Amino acid sequence: MSSTTDAVDAVVAAEAAFARGEPVLIHDAADREGEVDIVYPAAAVDPEAVRRLRNDAGGLICVAIADEIAEAWELPFLADALSHPAAEAAHLDYDDRSSFSLPVNHRETFTGITDDDRALTISELGIAAEAAENGDFDADAFAETFRSPGHVTLLRGAPDLLADRQGHTELGLALAAAAGREPAVVVCEMVDDETGGARTPAEARAYAEREGLTYVEGRELLTRLG
Repeated sequence: MSSTTDAVDAVVAAEAAFARGEPVLIHDAADREGEVDIVYPAAAVDPEAVRRLRNDAGGLICVAIADEIAEAWELPFLADALSHPAAEAAHLDYDDRSSFSLPVNHRETFTGITDDDRALTISELGIAAEAAENGDFDADAFAETFRSPGHVTLLRGAPDLLADRQGHTELGLALAAAAGREPAVVVCEMVDDETGGARTPAEARAYAEREGLTYVEGRELLTRLG
C-alpha cells in the first residue's frame, strides 16, 4: 500500500472515529511543537475521557473553539486581557502567538477540577458551541453558564484554521468540521512518564494500536483538509 493511500486511510479513519465521538491522536509536526495530543470532540467527553487525558496523556487539558464561536462569546486572547508585565512582548519559538483564552468552569461545578466537574464543563462547552454555531448561545448565555477563572482553559482557533495556523487547535477543529462535529474539541499533550518530555510519535502510535484508537499525522490532515 502506498504512503498516499495510507495517509488517506488515516484521515478517513480519524473522521469516522471523531464522528462517533471517539478520541484521535494527532502529531502536529516535527518542526513545530513536535507533540502528539489526544483530541476529543468536546460534547463527547465524560469522566472516563478526563481520566484518560489525565493518566494517559498528562498534559494540559484544554478546549479549542472555533474563532467565530469565540467572537460570539466575546472571548479575548488571554495575553490581550492581561495587564501584567509578564504578558507583554511574549515570544514563542514555535508560533507567532498563543491561542490561550479564558480558563473556565461550568457554574454547576464545585471546585471544577474533579473528573466529573471537568467533564461537565467540557461537554457543556461542546453543546454550547454547537448552539452558538446556530445563533442560539450568545455572550450573555455564556456568562450565565460558565465562570472564570476556572480549570478548563479555552483556546481560540485561527479564523481560517489550517490556512492561518497548523497547531493542534486548528488540526482538531478542522477534523471536527470534516466529521460534522461541534466546533469545539479537547486537546491534551501526551507526556512520557520516564523522561518527562513529549511522548514520541512512535510511542504514541504504539499506544493508539494498544488502545484501538486512530493515530494521524498533522501533515496528512493538512493535505486532505487544509
